[in-house]
This record gives sequence, structure tokens and C-alpha cells, in this order.
Amino acid sequence: MTTPPEPSLYAAREPIFPKRVKGSFRSLKWYIMAFALGVYYLTPLLRWDRGPSLPDQAVLIDLGSRRFFFFMIEIWPHEFYFVAGLLIMAGLGLFLFTSAAGRVWCGYACPQTVWTDLFILVERWIEGDRNARLRLHRQKKLDFRKVRLRLTKWISWLLIGLATGGAWVFYFADAPTLARDLVTGQAHPAAYTTMAILTLTTFVFGGFAREQICIYACPWPRIQAAMMDEDTLTIGYREWRGEPRKARGVDEDTQGDCINCMACVNVCPVGIDIRDGQQMECITCGLCIDACDDIMDKIGKPRGLIDYLALTDEPREREGGAPRPAWQHILRPRTILYTTLWSVVGIALVVALFMRSDIELTVAPVRNPTFVTLSDGSIRNTYEVRLRNKHGEDRPFRITVKGDLTLRVDLEGTAYETVTVPADQMLNQRVYVVAPKGSDPANGDLTPFRFWIEDISNGDRVHKDTVFNGKGN
Repeated sequence: MTTPPEPSLYAAREPIFPKRVKGSFRSLKWYIMAFALGVYYLTPLLRWDRGPSLPDQAVLIDLGSRRFFFFMIEIWPHEFYFVAGLLIMAGLGLFLFTSAAGRVWCGYACPQTVWTDLFILVERWIEGDRNARLRLHRQKKLDFRKVRLRLTKWISWLLIGLATGGAWVFYFADAPTLARDLVTGQAHPAAYTTMAILTLTTFVFGGFAREQICIYACPWPRIQAAMMDEDTLTIGYREWRGEPRKARGVDEDTQGDCINCMACVNVCPVGIDIRDGQQMECITCGLCIDACDDIMDKIGKPRGLIDYLALTDEPREREGGAPRPAWQHILRPRTILYTTLWSVVGIALVVALFMRSDIELTVAPVRNPTFVTLSDGSIRNTYEVRLRNKHGEDRPFRITVKGDLTLRVDLEGTAYETVTVPADQMLNQRVYVVAPKGSDPANGDLTPFRFWIEDISNGDRVHKDTVFNGKGN
């Protein structure tokens, strides 16, 4: 007796060859793809005057000085809360769009979707539409035509991947200079390594993995259900109108509007049949709507057999009523809450951005020893003062103190009260604060006072409170 083989836990991938389709949603995807790719590839080329010490690049991630530049905005390492705030806004925005209209991010703006659309477009240009690509895929014979088409397609994909990796490294250095160094072989090995990795991943993810990344690698399909409810607008099939589905001309008296043409399946980039109901794989791209509407126009049936639907409208439509307006599905407590949170975080970031000073001051008292008694009986405390100059030019800073008592300031390395802080840098300055013999600090244990830092160039001032350690006589 033969033992039957154990069932496999892994389903082999069936290649998907989406058919070309025209319609409003397909056009919207083209526009978003062109905009997203344009922003990604062209942003490093935008120029912005940053002074003599930095590249004149509008968007720059300067790893050497650990700073991020975005046009007139400059983010320093200790201001990482701005990046954290932007990530929180991105998450809340994703929650908002998903609760309102399903996986619209996945269907229109996700990088995996954008680059896969681009790769499919190139594939269609070279090998033809769906039927031609299917025939080529099923062709067992490896003739000259098949080799030529495949090599042309793969080389085109590699060039796209190379441009993707090249654009990415341009964000970390002056783009024109790095481009010249890459061509002449003088760039840092890290740049070539990064480009090679991104070229390979773009080639594999956009050319071969495609929907597998969305289904298996991305966690969002498994999280989205928590963001959606019965009022969420998502792509669905009006089963009450389409069933029973039959080929056109077969028992038309009992036939629904669906003629089982498979157009919705043939254009789907993840290869599902939306008529089977909501599925985790659906990325809500709307191409099945365009394909179905085109068929309905041809057979004289009303559009909307496949459409953006909400579960709460189904009973109303079955009884012949009209669905509620889209805004009533979008404006509901959950989406209003997400919008409010998103706005609060955004306003807080803007306020924090414009309230921050171009001078930053940190004071750290030296505790070993806490104070020193000089030969003339005066008491001296030592402080490590860190001055940060966020301007693109060197600035002279004056260091003074203010308190209830007479204190003298001495700066290590200079006989003056001013120091020059280089452009876009931080200066560590040791400062001595001295209380003369017989003054109050010499008769008390802790005396509060304030460090004042003044930018002599423009009069900007910042301060930091600290204490003076004294000793009773």
C-alpha cells in the first residue's frame, strides 16, 4: 500500500501578468507614480545655499556631522524628537487613510507598488500585453527572440535599480560631486556597496517578488483589519446585482450583471478575484473597478458592479436605495480622532521648530573638586560650558553671569569674555566663576546664579541656571 505524500505547507508562486487597463483609477496611479518617482530621483539635485562649509544641497543627510537638512530646516542629533514626531504623524496618517478607504496607501503610494508598476510598464513595453507575456512565459523553447526579450527586460530593470540606488546615496552627500566620484571610481566603498544592495533589491522586489512582498513580507495586511470597520470604504463586488453570473446570452432572464468575463481578475496586480469577497491580499488599487466599468459600458449595464463600498450600505442598496455619500463614511468618530491627533502632533512640531533658538547652551559643573579656595581667599567653581552655533558662519559669543552676588567670569584660554564658535559646530569651553573673599558665595553652601550667552552679531541671548558651591569661613 502506497503512503500518500504529505501536503506541502508552501504554495508555489503562480506568475501574475496584469492586463493593461484604462480608467480614472489607473490614471490616478500613473499621476502618483510620476510624482513619487520625480520627487525621489530629482530631490537630491535641488540646490540651497548653506554657506562655505556645507554642500549647497536642499535635502541632505549629513552623517559626518549627524545632521539632517531640509531646505531652511536643520535638525541636529539632540533634536531627534522632530524625526520621531514625523514618524508618529506618518503612522497616524496611515491609520486615518486605512480607516477611511482601506489600503489606499498600499494601492497607490507604497514604494513597492510604485516600483512594481514601473517594472510592469517596462515589461509591457518590451514583451507586450498580458496575452503576449503569457505566451512567452509558457514557451518551453529558448529561442533567440525569447532570450532577446528577457535580456532587454532584465537590463532595463537593472538600470532602474541602479538609478534607484544612485539616487539614494545622493541624499547623503553633495550629489554632483558624488556623481563625478562614482563615475571616476573615487567614491567611498560604502557608496558602491549601498548602490549594489539597492540595485539588487529593487531588481528582485520589483521584477520578481512583486505581490509576494505585499502578501508575505509586509505586516500591514495583517494589521489593517484593526483600522477598518463596517463604514470603511473599500473595494467590493455588488453580489446582489452581479449574481448569478453567466456568460452573456445564456438564460438572460435569470442572469446577473456579471458576465464572468474575468476582466477584474486579469488586471489585478495581486491576482485575486474580488468577487470572492474581501481578501487580505487586496491592495485597494481600483484597477478592477476600471476594468469592470469598461465591460459594463460595452454591454449597456450601469457602472459600479465593482466599486468602493461600505458594508453599512449593502442593505440599503438591496432594497433599491442609494448609498450614503462618501463624506458620511469618511467623517465619523474614528477618522475625526485620527485627524485630531495627527493635527495636534503636527502643530506641536511646527511650534517647537519655530520656537527653538539658533544658540544652544549646556552647563555642567565640575564636581571634582566642587570648589577651590585660591591663595587670596576667593572661591572658584569650574564649569564645562557647551556652546552650539547653528548658523552657517562663525559667531562671537559673550559669556556673562547674573545673580544676587558679585561673581567674576574667567574663560580658559582667553583673557576676554568672548569666544568664537565655528559655523555649525559645538564648542566645549571651560569657564571659571570666582567669588571674591568675603562675598556671599564664600559664606554659603549653594548659591543660584545664571549663565548668559549673547551672540554679539545679532544680540540673540540664551541662559542656563546653575549653582555656585561655596564654603563657610
